[in-house]
Amino acid sequence: MRGVDSPRPGSVAPSASIHTDPERAQRVIARCRRAFDERYPDLKLPPVVALISAFEEEANIGAVLAAVPAEACGLRISTLVIVDGGDDHTDEVSFDSGAVTFVLTENLGHGYALRVGYALCIELGAEFVVTLDADGQNDPAEIPTMLQPLVDDEADFVVGSRRLGHDNTSDLFRKAGVRVFSWVISAMGETKLTDTSNGYRALRVLMLEDVVHRLMQSQYQTAELLIVCLKRCWRVTERPTMWLPRASGTTKKGKNYLFGLRYARVVLGTWWRERKGSAHPEASPS
Repeated sequence: MRGVDSPRPGSVAPSASIHTDPERAQRVIARCRRAFDERYPDLKLPPVVALISAFEEEANIGAVLAAVPAEACGLRISTLVIVDGGDDHTDEVSFDSGAVTFVLTENLGHGYALRVGYALCIELGAEFVVTLDADGQNDPAEIPTMLQPLVDDEADFVVGSRRLGHDNTSDLFRKAGVRVFSWVISAMGETKLTDTSNGYRALRVLMLEDVVHRLMQSQYQTAELLIVCLKRCWRVTERPTMWLPRASGTTKKGKNYLFGLRYARVVLGTWWRERKGSAHPEASPS
């Protein structure tokens, strides 16, 4: 499937807490794609796709799916859930909701799951993708706010900002990390962003088609995707959003200090890899 090519062994340091063997990942994805095609033989996606990667979010994802609007900015929305393995019933909740559901039979990592989703959106005709979390921390009612700059052709990549909006969580370490990494990535991309680690994003599919083959991380792909798009000179902006506590359960990102170290490794590794990258062919001259 286009866009989910795995990195060559040794091409980049393994990221985050998941060390997924690329060849195994490709086998899993290919096998699961066959099952997906059997379930959805003539699938075409509408202009807007709400893309959710979910790992063991049985208790939370149902409410998120129910809150996704049927349309935004005058465009129809379909929800695409990539179930990233797990031992609970996330897949059943997603199927029962009516969402288009791609089930990975093994846990490959958030990065692999999102790349599967990006590839499907490219292949099956979507124009815009809005990514949001399965745990209830993003409000689907804000999808129109996220989508509008793309529809108006003011941007290609919209990042939700809890700093411009409102952060209802209480983890001071994470809040400090948001500020630090936003400053670092803004400096790398010669821009000014306030919340570079937020997974609530609206993305132009034309941009994804340009960058998806450059993505390598199995986890913490929020930083990688943003840095690559900045280096390719795609237009990035922000919109204020709410950041809510998890509806239930605990974070799967690990302890704060490990999360920070792993995220920093992805940021620095991606910047080093892409530091001499060229602008995409349609970029306006600076």
